[in-house]
Amino acid sequence: MKSKINQEISVVSFYNARKQRAQPYAISWQNKDYTVGEIGYHHKVYDGKICHHIFELVDSEQSLWFRLNFNTDNLHWTLEEVSDGNAD
Repeated sequence: MKSKINQEISVVSFYNARKQRAQPYAISWQNKDYTVGEIGYHHKVYDGKICHHIFELVDSEQSLWFRLNFNTDNLHWTLEEVSDGNAD
């Protein structure tokens, strides 16, 4: 089931100079840590002059899907949505 969350979360991210790409590596949400598996989609959205990087990804166990928002103005991460893959 897909659920809207909209909570700030802790994220460990890294920058790959060879690929010139920054991406999340691990997520901490509800006192549980998740290692990022495959990143399925990344795009940018602008809210005025503020750029938001949107990442859609699964955890390394492929049990949960996450939609993350990285706000480049305040450098905060927000978990927008999560899904366990089951129908509503």
